[in-house]
Amino acid sequence: MMELLIELTVMPLVAFTIGMFMVLMMRKIAAKIQRRVGPPLLQPLYDIVKLYAKKTQSSHGLLHDIGIIMAVGGYIAAETMLPVPGMNGIADKAGLLTLAYVTMIPSLGLALGVGQCANPNGSIGIARALTAMLAYDVPFVVIIFGAAWFYGSNNLVEIIAAQQAGGIATWGVTEMPLLAIAGLFTLYAMLGKQPFEIYVAPAEIATGPMVEMGGKHLGGLFVMQCFQLFTASAIYVSIFLGGGENWLFFILKLFAVVAIPMSMAFVFPRYRTEDVLAVVWRWPMVLGLAGVWLVMR
Repeated sequence: MMELLIELTVMPLVAFTIGMFMVLMMRKIAAKIQRRVGPPLLQPLYDIVKLYAKKTQSSHGLLHDIGIIMAVGGYIAAETMLPVPGMNGIADKAGLLTLAYVTMIPSLGLALGVGQCANPNGSIGIARALTAMLAYDVPFVVIIFGAAWFYGSNNLVEIIAAQQAGGIATWGVTEMPLLAIAGLFTLYAMLGKQPFEIYVAPAEIATGPMVEMGGKHLGGLFVMQCFQLFTASAIYVSIFLGGGENWLFFILKLFAVVAIPMSMAFVFPRYRTEDVLAVVWRWPMVLGLAGVWLVMR
């Protein structure tokens, strides 16, 4: 019991630390593409400390605070269901579908918190965020269904073990290539970066949900982003890239998975809301359904 409690404490801390370095990598990639000098090594940590040190000028009520707690807490709960080298947490008790439901909590919490504000930019932003969530969650459920069908289990511990039993030849990306491609596309949309940043749109709706966030509230959203980057990439690595044989390979896989969409993110312009639905429901959805058909044959 004590060992499990230690794992449940350590796993979110590890995820947050790796997520901060992913934020740094994301900024470094953007700087490289745009021919700028990127931020220093500990800049994400400096930003979080600065935001939490600031005095929050105003709060829009209890739901405003609870929404941020849900946004961060949803991802903290998700980390305990994602196996990492040497730690399984409660992953052997919670399946992929449970994990999929838990990853929806942050967006719903953000909607709850922003809904307490009277700023129309925030309302527009959160409406777009929920639309985007609907767009990528449908193919995401199709993808995890196909993976669960192929491996005969929705338990991530068992899925990772099955992939590691035969090396690269038994990885999901090798045996389910269409689902892997659809999963990478869906991951791209889940991260909410260009061209899928419709709910932020800084030049159009003044950062959307973040417009009424400052101090600890904005710091909470920054922490949420760190967890989001880790969670999305860890799910993909666990299903399609054999999980983590050890920490070195696990971290390399995580950063590689995030670097691919981030390298594309700063090249393409932003989609409109209807474009996101059309693109995500066309390509990853079609590939996902084709992949499911192949694994069910």
